[in-house]
Amino acid sequence: MAAFRRGRRPAAKCAVAREPSHFQSNFELRTPLRVLATTSDVQARLGDARQTVVDARAPARFRGEVEPLDPVAGHIPGALNRPFGQNIGADGRFKPAAELRAEFEQLLGGRDPATVVHQCGSGVSAVPNLLAMEIAGFAPTALYAGSWSEWCRDPARPVEKG
Repeated sequence: MAAFRRGRRPAAKCAVAREPSHFQSNFELRTPLRVLATTSDVQARLGDARQTVVDARAPARFRGEVEPLDPVAGHIPGALNRPFGQNIGADGRFKPAAELRAEFEQLLGGRDPATVVHQCGSGVSAVPNLLAMEIAGFAPTALYAGSWSEWCRDPARPVEKG
């Protein structure tokens, strides 16, 4: 470690191959386990019963009252808000499946769970909502990884506040 602090690289302690090595893998390309929705997918289904957008951001960001990261505040029109932290119990683990199921059923208000597309600010904090729905026994749902950061980049896309 001292060598790093002084700006010198430590000497390599292994042999360096001069010829390419041969690597074998048993990897097989299969059907994706989850659907990744694109901005075009989400925009094409705005207001359509075939899509229910669930936004995992904090309520104030969802309502457009504050926006610490992106140039535009608000949310995708028609989206529902479920902050990702609501999936976690006091013990720091996901809530029990039955509790999560009841909470998502209440949030969805009769909408088909199979239509859910999860999003947040940048696609990361939407994942706990996606996992919570699976724990609750719902079929795999979609993730809009571009999320709000990608959505609000184009001023022609609609934005909702409140």
